[in-house]
Amino acid sequence: MGMTEFCGTLGGLILDSPVIDKTGVAGMFDFHLEFGYGIPNAKLRLPPAAPPDDPDGPTIFTAVEKLGLKLERTKGPGEFLIIDHVERPSEN
Repeated sequence: MGMTEFCGTLGGLILDSPVIDKTGVAGMFDFHLEFGYGIPNAKLRLPPAAPPDDPDGPTIFTAVEKLGLKLERTKGPGEFLIIDHVERPSEN
């Protein structure tokens, strides 16, 4: 997979937080990550059919560092939906 897809997978399925690709690295990659449940300040949202092999294994942060990458928590712009008013529909 490409770095953008990898970041989307990390953010959507594993960390439950947006992950933005700032590597500037293009191309497709084939790699294998093994990590445990030890994810501080994050939720593990893997599908039930694919739990980690070793729940006490390295954290996702350590596993990603073995690829030569680094996950950093920062603040940045995001998209939000704000609902400021709600009305019940009319009978028409």
